[in-house]
Amino acid sequence: MNRYTTRGAQALALLAVVSLTAGCGLPRPGPNKKEIFAGSVLQEGDAFIVTVNPRVTRATAVMPSFGFSDSFRKAGVMGSDTISNGDILSITVYENVRDDPLLGNTGQRVSQLTEVQVDGQGYVFIPYAGRIKAAGNTVEGLRSAISRKLDAQTPDPQVQVARVAGDGSTVTINGSVATPGVFPIEQPTRTLAAMLARAGGVAINPAKALVRVTRGNHTGKIWLKDLWANPQMDIALRPGDRIVIEEDERKFTALGAMGAQTVVPFETETLSAIEAIATVGGLQTAAADPTGVFVFRNEPAAIANAVLGRKDLQGDQRMVYVLDLTAPTGMFEARDFLVRDGDTVYVTEAPYVQWQKTLSVLTGSAGAAASLNSAAGGS
Repeated sequence: MNRYTTRGAQALALLAVVSLTAGCGLPRPGPNKKEIFAGSVLQEGDAFIVTVNPRVTRATAVMPSFGFSDSFRKAGVMGSDTISNGDILSITVYENVRDDPLLGNTGQRVSQLTEVQVDGQGYVFIPYAGRIKAAGNTVEGLRSAISRKLDAQTPDPQVQVARVAGDGSTVTINGSVATPGVFPIEQPTRTLAAMLARAGGVAINPAKALVRVTRGNHTGKIWLKDLWANPQMDIALRPGDRIVIEEDERKFTALGAMGAQTVVPFETETLSAIEAIATVGGLQTAAADPTGVFVFRNEPAAIANAVLGRKDLQGDQRMVYVLDLTAPTGMFEARDFLVRDGDTVYVTEAPYVQWQKTLSVLTGSAGAAASLNSAAGGS
């Protein structure tokens, strides 16, 4: 047989072995492009595979919208000294007599009543003055009422009234805040932003902080940065409001030929596909296929219908969005396409990587065989 023919046959045999080996279970981070496209609805699969373009980007650019309803925003600021049921008051009475004061012991001109609570009907009880209506009154109004009641029994009494933290005109602040607790609504802290400052501010990255306010059966939520940027969202507080600072819990999963394969929390309110890739270290230069960037998502029917130009889909739909970073506008599309909570961002390996792995297996096997033959010949 001709030597060249023999070499050609060997080359063909090697090519066949390479092809066979490449089709076997060599290590890889996930499916290749061909396998992903084989799962398309058009191939009798269960996922819609869509190439990202400006229309698709607009149809899928749906992010959580937070804010406060009119019932929150139109509530007026409380009077700074208005007393409510459940408030705790501190009342101090100064008398102008030494020998026989009405409230204190002999020689004691100052009498202090601490932690006087406004009852459920809005009254407080003051010795020698009786029950006095406090709820709905101002601190100054209650002070005057107590002075009038005592004036008939002790000459020209001087009265001080202060409202302290209690169960009335107070709010609770919990979650990721520097100083959680119960805080009175006072003149400097009658709005949400001021009350948060009173509690020492948030204890997490402000860019990831959400502020939730519950008032009765109604709840509103807003990004902290939007609260700072929009004065209309700095709502007036009401007694009993419950404020919770939450950290954004949205995440996406990064898989494939990227710098890391992990679950990644959102660091900003919005996150584009190119930012998501950069967050985990970018594409692996020696392995990634920039034409095979995929975003896997369960899409609500309304958005899926808009993306596909249909009206018949119902329920969540499996969608696979395809980004080609080598296309003329590919980087722009990846910059504009938004990643959402629960997405999986996957980058396929370049085809030649599998060939390299195959050749490495074959050359390694051939080297091992040669070593065994050499050892056998020398024995």
